[in-house]
Amino acid sequence: MSQHTFVLNGERVTVEVEDDVRLLWVLRDVLGVTGPKYGCGINVCKACTSHVNGKAFNPCSVPVGALSESDEVTTIEGLADGEELHPMQQAWIDKDVAQCGYCQPGQIMAAVALVKRCEEEGRDIDDEALDEIRNICRCGTYNRIREAIKEGAGAM
Repeated sequence: MSQHTFVLNGERVTVEVEDDVRLLWVLRDVLGVTGPKYGCGINVCKACTSHVNGKAFNPCSVPVGALSESDEVTTIEGLADGEELHPMQQAWIDKDVAQCGYCQPGQIMAAVALVKRCEEEGRDIDDEALDEIRNICRCGTYNRIREAIKEGAGAM
């Protein structure tokens, strides 16, 4: 087994696991961070969407050995600022998005990354931008998700 060190939600962590263990399992089973959900394990459903160095990625498809000590992983647990929710999280509540809620952490993380990327590129959060989010919601709350993203983007 190898030691792997990276930053998780602002704190440096070290785990001892094989290099090829997927980061999702390290997060959930080794570190106890359960916000990223297991949906498919093959980078399709995006229920596990988190951020690495500020960009959306899916830890179900990334081996922990691919991370470096300087990589910063952020999950839904690290999105809020202490007790104050992130604007996207608050928008999710205000728009009553969640039904079963299983996909919501990944949806929120994908939305935050999309808003940041659009800001960097000088684009609006319009229907074309929203179509870039590929996270699957089995309950079909896509209209409320889209409304929440627009509201959250305005507050970010």
